[in-house]
Formats: sequence, structure tokens, C-alpha cells
Amino acid sequence: MGRMIAPPPLFDRSALERNRLRAARAPALFLHESVANELQERLVEVNRTFTSPAVVTAWPSIWSDRMPQARIVKDAEVLDLEVGVHDLIVHVLALHWANDPVGQLVQCRHALRPDGLLLATLFGGQTLQELRRCLAQAETEVTGGLSPRIAPMGEIRDLGGLVQRAGLALPVADGQTMTVSYATAFDLMRDLRAMGEGNALSSRIRHSTRRTILMRAATLYAEAFGTKDGRVTATFDIVTLTGWAPAANQPKPLRPGSATKSLAEALNSTETPLDPKDN
Repeated sequence: MGRMIAPPPLFDRSALERNRLRAARAPALFLHESVANELQERLVEVNRTFTSPAVVTAWPSIWSDRMPQARIVKDAEVLDLEVGVHDLIVHVLALHWANDPVGQLVQCRHALRPDGLLLATLFGGQTLQELRRCLAQAETEVTGGLSPRIAPMGEIRDLGGLVQRAGLALPVADGQTMTVSYATAFDLMRDLRAMGEGNALSSRIRHSTRRTILMRAATLYAEAFGTKDGRVTATFDIVTLTGWAPAANQPKPLRPGSATKSLAEALNSTETPLDPKDN
């Protein structure tokens, strides 16, 4: 009897690491800066003092001044986190590269103390929709085929379910769209390389993209997504996942049927019983 061969993982983590090392020579981290600022604002709103935070990131320099007391954890498939040590874990713009995103969140949950907070950000499904469309059309026109170039990214409704599957309480998923303008599509591609966000799909082509494809993609991009001042726009969909390590003192939803007041009473309106004939 033949043996089933497991498919390769979606992402080539060795290629991802090479992309990040190359980007570190002259990084473009404005998106990481923006997300870090947003996360800091969220933590202020939580109104709690965290004494043992950890930050999972590929870019520790972003957090050295923002959270100097935090333990910096390298983004990897197996996170260097100890069980039950932290009251806060921030997982920053890396979860979209995980071959097992639920496993990453489970690792974070195990590392949290009871009632500890997890904040995780990642790129969502609308990210780079313009570039994805133009590269696909250009490659199809030039070669008659299509190769994997931009990683699939989850929609917010699906990503929110990951938090619950990981066993975290009070799960929330929300998103914001950032629109960035560039002089040309080539400037966008250069920025993506400088972010370490180049193609790291296991199924990617292993040779350089033909120049005719890139030129055609840039032309299509300018035609479809150009602005009045001659620039082009790119969408970055930032999703933030929030969850708490389970604890006995957390609020819990009421059991169905346990309400002591009707909706009509709450709305100060008259409740009209249904006529059995209408059933």
C-alpha cells in the first residue's frame, strides 16, 4: 500500500527569513510604526498596568523604546515563550505568515497568566488587492498562465474565529484600512521588499519574474488605480485580534432563556402575543 505524502506547508519560512534579513539592510517600517502606535493607544484604553509583557515581532527595534520592559520574542513557528509567565502578549504583523495561525495563538494563550491579554495584528484579505489583480492579469496576458505571487490572507470574519478556536475568552476582531500612495507600482514593490514582505510561498516560482510581466503590471496598475496627481494607491488591510486568557472572574454570557425581563420591557413597549392560528 502506498503512503500518502503530506503537502508542503503554505509558506517557506526559510525564504521568509531571507527576505527579512535582506530587508534589514535598509528597512521600510512605516506600517509597523503605525500599527505599534495604534496598539499603544489600545493598551492605554485597557487601563491596566502590565508587569510582564512580551512582544512577538520580526522587527524588535520598533518596540525597544515603546515597551522597553517587554521580552522580545522572535517570530517563528515555535515561539520562545514560557507557560503562564506573561500578563500581556503583543503579536505584531507576523501571523499572516504562520503555517499554523491557530497554533501560534494557542502558544500565546499558554504563555499568558489567567486574565492576561493577547493583541495580535496581521494583514487581512483586502491587502494588496490592486497589485494582486494587476500581476495576475499581466502574467496571464504575457504567458497564458498564472503563478502564486501574493499570499492568501484571511477575511476578518474568519480571522476572528481563530481567537475562539485557540481557547481565548472575550474574542474580538476588528480592522482598519490604510491607503498608501506611491509614485509607481515599482516603488510599491520596492517597499514590500524593504518590509520583508516579499513572496515566501512554498509554491512560488524560483526564478525572477520576466520584465515584460512587471512592465505590463505597472501599466495596468497606473490605468486602474492611478490618482489625479499621477501616483498610484495600495491598500493595506490591518486586522487586530483581541482575546483574554480564561479566568474565573471574567464576565460570561448568560445562558439562553435565563433573562428575567422581556425585550418589550427593556424597550418600554407593549408585547403582543402571537395568535396560535398564525403558527
